[in-house]
Amino acid sequence: MDAARARKLADRIQQIVAEMLERRIKDPRLGFVTITDTRVTNDLSDATVFYTVFGSDAERKDTAAALESAKGIIRSEVGRQTGLRHTPTLAFTHDPLPDSARHLDDLLAEAKARDEEIAKRAEGAEYAGDADPYKRDEEEEEDVPGHVGRAAT
Repeated sequence: MDAARARKLADRIQQIVAEMLERRIKDPRLGFVTITDTRVTNDLSDATVFYTVFGSDAERKDTAAALESAKGIIRSEVGRQTGLRHTPTLAFTHDPLPDSARHLDDLLAEAKARDEEIAKRAEGAEYAGDADPYKRDEEEEEDVPGHVGRAAT
């Protein structure tokens, strides 16, 4: 089959599932769910719906159970709205990417805070030795004709 057609169908399924979860599925176990992506096999027989849940591990498990129990209703609606002869089977998979991104953001914020702390400590600091640790023979530099100080490197 056609990969472009599979991508189009995946986008449509993502819309349908998000709409169903927002308006039609009234399961109290459903938390704050966001459908992040949907992928359909090229033969259009299977669709994997990726989602994230805002909340604890318990809320994530409850949402997974709610999605599993609503799978039949959602699949029926996908079939009805897409008009396909064979509606793809649906599999719901928790998308770890936003959690990983959040963890990375936390690490970057921590690194930034440490950098700021080090910068504050360094504000009043002075050199342990001379400000310019390199030795120069200043008399030699003055003897060279046309020389005005040290050239920038």
